[in-house]
Amino acid sequence: MGARKRRDEASAGIASEAAASVPAARKRRRGVFMAALKHRAVRPTRLRGFPETMNPDAHTLWRGPRWTLALLLACLGMLGPFSIDTYLPAFTGIATSVGATPVQMQQTLSSYLLGFAVMNLFHGALSDSLGRRPLVLGGMALFTLASVGCALSQTIGELVVFRALQGMSAGAGMVVSRAIIRDMFPPVDAQRVMSQVTIFFGVAPAVAPMVGGLLFVHADWHAIFWFLALVGAALWLANWRWLPETLHHAARQPFNVRNLMRGYWQLARNPRFLALVLASGIPFNGMFMYVLAAPVFLGEHLALGPTQFFWFFTLTIGGIMAGAWVSGRLAGRIKPRHQIRHGLLVMLVVSLLNVALNLLFEPHWAWAMLPIAVFSFGWSLMVPVVTLLALDQVPDRRGMASSVQSCLASLANAAVAGALVPLVMHSPLALAVTSLGLMGIGLGAWIWVKPQLQAQSA
Repeated sequence: MGARKRRDEASAGIASEAAASVPAARKRRRGVFMAALKHRAVRPTRLRGFPETMNPDAHTLWRGPRWTLALLLACLGMLGPFSIDTYLPAFTGIATSVGATPVQMQQTLSSYLLGFAVMNLFHGALSDSLGRRPLVLGGMALFTLASVGCALSQTIGELVVFRALQGMSAGAGMVVSRAIIRDMFPPVDAQRVMSQVTIFFGVAPAVAPMVGGLLFVHADWHAIFWFLALVGAALWLANWRWLPETLHHAARQPFNVRNLMRGYWQLARNPRFLALVLASGIPFNGMFMYVLAAPVFLGEHLALGPTQFFWFFTLTIGGIMAGAWVSGRLAGRIKPRHQIRHGLLVMLVVSLLNVALNLLFEPHWAWAMLPIAVFSFGWSLMVPVVTLLALDQVPDRRGMASSVQSCLASLANAAVAGALVPLVMHSPLALAVTSLGLMGIGLGAWIWVKPQLQAQSA
């Protein structure tokens, strides 16, 4: 009996030691992983390919369905264009109320776009140091106050100033939301969430003019900005309540000017990142130029009345949403480069067809709007993948990469709106050829960068 007791005690001791060693081993492994993560964060040059550098605690940060996070981030992203499209129906009414000339009213739009483009360069970079959540909450708070300032403006000068502040703050959510997605999800899941965000995002251009028009007709132009203030306050409250901090403390960048300049220089010297920005941003302008030229393209060339413009925007937005849905369905089922190839092929074929139709026939509403809708489908099919590839070129500075990407896209949009569209909108054929040329720039950028990405991943 004594021998058996001693054997049992020995066995129990071994079992307890083994059980104690399990959490100890797990702790050691986690310590090694966090040390490696910290090492990579301060040594970005060692990062290659498409590493899994999401937040290691991501699975604990969001307990709800994935689509609810996508909806929250989409609301942040759509605030920028929503703030433009909502007040456009009241353009003439505002000018009459404050005694502004058309040139002065144009400054309310230009100041917004300038503030939007400039601050887009910094939102993400600051979030890499201060965290994602503070930038989002600070941006929503400033947007709300700027909207109140717009509502209380009595002169065109006051309106221009507060519109600039609106633009400076509205882009925070759009820029930071892209970084949040990659913080939270591995590549395949990130693509699905990005596609869901794009679907929700497509609602803004359709809804905003109707909301603005109703508010202007039934109240006055001040009501539009009071409404935007309520939207900003609601977004601040929702994000304060639900948005977690997704940037791990070990991945934060030092907050100083020298480090920021080093990061911008790192991106400027990264040809793969710049090529991917071109591949996603420039083809978009092949579609967007038709939106900018809509009064001439639809009203003069297609002889449509203002109430019929709705069909063009419905088709275009429908194409974007359908492409984003298909992109999400394809995530993880085909290789990312194949999905990009499919999207570019759709845009190339429909662009060539659009040029051919305009050469052979007089433009007509029965067919002239369909190529643009199909083009938008192709762009939306590939852009979530290209965006994620661009962010993964600098995984330790995803916020900054998103900032630079948004800033370059805003500058390209401004150049197309101010210089290119006025030169070609007089001719449907010129619009079609220019759209094909812009798409060709994106295609050329992808053809150049594709083998480099393959070599990088290998």
